Amino acid sequence: MIKSEHFYAKILLFGEYGVILGSEALSIPYTHFAGELSFINDDKYTDYNAALASNGNLKAFASYLIENSHTLQLPQLDTAKFVSELADGLYFESSIPQGYGVGSSGALVAAVYARYARHRIEPHASVPVSRILELKGIFASMESFFHGRSSGIDPLNAFLQYPLHMKSSTDIALVGIPRHKFEEDGAIFLIDTGAPGKTDTGVKRFLDLCSDEAYSRHMQQEYLPLINRSISTLVEGNHRGFFEATAALSAFQFDHFSEMIPEAFVPAWKQGLESGDFHLKLCGSGGGGFILGFTQSLTQTRERLNDYQTRLVPVYRHTERGNG
Repeated sequence: MIKSEHFYAKILLFGEYGVILGSEALSIPYTHFAGELSFINDDKYTDYNAALASNGNLKAFASYLIENSHTLQLPQLDTAKFVSELADGLYFESSIPQGYGVGSSGALVAAVYARYARHRIEPHASVPVSRILELKGIFASMESFFHGRSSGIDPLNAFLQYPLHMKSSTDIALVGIPRHKFEEDGAIFLIDTGAPGKTDTGVKRFLDLCSDEAYSRHMQQEYLPLINRSISTLVEGNHRGFFEATAALSAFQFDHFSEMIPEAFVPAWKQGLESGDFHLKLCGSGGGGFILGFTQSLTQTRERLNDYQTRLVPVYRHTERGNG
C-alpha cells in the first residue's frame, strides 16, 4: 500500500464574509493540524470508533463521487481503487478540529484527490494560474459533498501548501509573506474559544443583513477596503501599515459583527482595542472555533490574556532574514 501524504489545516487570515461581497482574501497553510489517509489495522494506535466512523463517511463520499462523476467537474479518479481500499479499512486520520474553520474537510478532499487522481496536477511553487483554477474547480465539486456548496479554496490550500492570495474568483496567486519584516516579538496568533462555531448560521445572518442596502453599502465602502489593506500591507512587509490596518479591522468587526463574537471574549476584544497591545478578529465565520489575533508584543499579550485561561498559539511570527 502506497504511503499517504500529509495535508495541513488552513487559516483564512483575511476575507471572511468580505469574499461574499467581492473582497480579496488571504489563506495560509497551518501545519499545527494535519490529516492523512491510513488503514485500520492492529499496528495502528488510534481511536478505533472514530476510525470506523471516518471509514463510513469516506464510503458515502466515494458513492457521491461515483454517482455524480458525469454531472460535476470531477477529475478522473481511480474510484475502483478507492472502493477497494475502503473495504480494507481506509480512513482519514486527522488532528484538524471540526467546526473551527480551519479546513478539516478541505484536507480530506485534498488527500483523496492526491491518492486517486489518475493524472493529478502536481503541487509546486510555480503552478500556472490556469492549473490553479482547474484545481479550484475540481476541489469545489468534490467538497460539495460536505457543504452543499464550496469555493474549493480550503482543499486548494491543503493540496498546494502555499499561502494563497485570492484577488478575485479567477485571479489566485501563490505568495510569500516576509516574516523578517515583523518586529522580533510581533506575531499573528490563535485563541481557542473552546467550542466549535456554526458557519451556516453566521453566513445566513450576514446575508440577511446585507439585504439592507445601507448595510451592504457600508460593508462595500469601509469593510472591504480594510480587508484589502490588511492583505496588501502584510504581503508587502509593511509592518507599521499592517498593524494599523488590523487595528481598524478589529474595531470595525467589534462594531458590526458583534453577533459573531463569542460572548466570553467580548471583554478581551475590547481590552485589546483600548490598550492597543493586541487586536482580535474573526477566524472564519465566528461564533466559536478560533479567534485570530495580531500583536507587536506576544509576550505582553500572553500576560494580558492570562486571566482568560485560554490557549494562545502563535501561527506566524518573526524569523531571521532569509527564512521568511
